[in-house]
Amino acid sequence: MGEFGTVGTAVVMFAATNVDDLVVLTVLFLSARATGRPRPWQIWAGQYLGIAALVAISVVAALGLSVVPDRWVFLLGLVPLALGVRGLIAAWRDRDGAEVPVANGAVAVAGVTIANGADNISVYTPVFRTIGAVPTAVTIAVFAVGVTVWCLAGAWLGSHRRVIGLVERYGRWVVPVVFIVLGLVILFSGG
Repeated sequence: MGEFGTVGTAVVMFAATNVDDLVVLTVLFLSARATGRPRPWQIWAGQYLGIAALVAISVVAALGLSVVPDRWVFLLGLVPLALGVRGLIAAWRDRDGAEVPVANGAVAVAGVTIANGADNISVYTPVFRTIGAVPTAVTIAVFAVGVTVWCLAGAWLGSHRRVIGLVERYGRWVVPVVFIVLGLVILFSGG
């Protein structure tokens, strides 16, 4: 996979695993506009801290997976595949959606991001295990840019209340489908 392929994959992976964060960020920025809490800088800092923690956990977990023989690594694709299937089932059962928690302060925002990030870790870990050091570094750089884009989008969306409903309505369907596709790609790329 070339640099453009790595960047493209990283963009899709970031977007798919963080659609839910976009909803959270939008709500946080709405709260910041309405009540002054959390402050916009706290939202930005918390999101960066949270994503950095999720990436660090994933990289460490991927290094730990280096004991898995290469011929079996493709089976790690079962994790995002299972998450996607589970997500579709959950979206089908709960068509009303869940309420998004609102946090105050950078540490609280980071905590929400981390708590909301089990899917991130389960997707990033097998990918980091299979792509190597340089593509992992490129992916992490793309994620850093992605956080900036997400925070800007959340701030913009946070000024448009109707947008939240659209993101909440379709986000829970798109994310599981992307996980299923990612899982299938991992399964078939190494099988």
